[in-house]
Amino acid sequence: MKAFEHINAKSIDEASAILSGGNAVVNAGGTDLVGALRFQILNDYPKKVVNLKSIPGLDYIKEESGVLKIGAMTRLEDIAASDVVKSKYSALAQAADRTASPHIREQGTIAGNICQMNRCWYFRKPDNRFFCIRKGGNMCFAMAGDNRYHSIFGAVNACIAVNPSDTAPALVALNATIKTNKRDIPAEDFWAVAIPGSTVLEEDEIVTEIQVPAPPSGAKSAFFKTAIRKSIDFPIVNCAAMISGSDARICLNAVYNKPYRATKGEDVIKGKTINEENADAAAEAALSEANGLPGRADNPGTKYKIQIAKAMVKRAILACK
Repeated sequence: MKAFEHINAKSIDEASAILSGGNAVVNAGGTDLVGALRFQILNDYPKKVVNLKSIPGLDYIKEESGVLKIGAMTRLEDIAASDVVKSKYSALAQAADRTASPHIREQGTIAGNICQMNRCWYFRKPDNRFFCIRKGGNMCFAMAGDNRYHSIFGAVNACIAVNPSDTAPALVALNATIKTNKRDIPAEDFWAVAIPGSTVLEEDEIVTEIQVPAPPSGAKSAFFKTAIRKSIDFPIVNCAAMISGSDARICLNAVYNKPYRATKGEDVIKGKTINEENADAAAEAALSEANGLPGRADNPGTKYKIQIAKAMVKRAILACK
């Protein structure tokens, strides 16, 4: 790692002011940032790292006026273990519980999980060896290279990297809001499509709280994930769903540049009996616009992910019965 100034911020305002000066990054749990700094994957190595753990009052889970409020620095393990989250916001508890390993969940935060960078191995190559389009270059190396874990819904400005968060689709399915020091952002709008950002956060903007409205009466939610290793791994595909009578929200992730709201699948299952036949039909509709990348002898491409995504949608729907 290179030398940098480590600053223990005392307030969100102080942290934001430091970020506005440029060439600075925030650190929450550190499970993403430390690796990025260690392997020097960024174009510009930050001169300052602003520690958010030193700011009081950002670690909590509570319900107020029918809204679940989670502080930005709340650990994923605490969310997974919370009785209120497990009982009323099941998809989020399940997503937090399936994120990484127990040790990482004990350190990683909800804000860090939704703000993490993509996992494309060309983007993540140590010493910034691949100056890809997401870093300001002129090509996506994964497009012609090994892209087996990449997008099944096409490229965004020629980049086919996917969003790797497990909690993100749960927050979209549960119609959450991301609060920052500047504004309130619907979860569905939080992740940027344009290069180079992975979120819509501005340079000096910091996530402060996650708000999830109480689910509609009779609603159930669920989260499912497929990964190479069950104990610790990023998703090949994950999916969260919330279904209540005539309403449904279904969100896939690790399939596109941002969490993918499967509205066509929602339209099929809304108001229908939740059974195998209807769940199959909804899954087919949810992936009707998917078009995986073709494979070759040394690279399976991404078409196989479409079938996995259908299975994830179906399982999430059936779990809401």
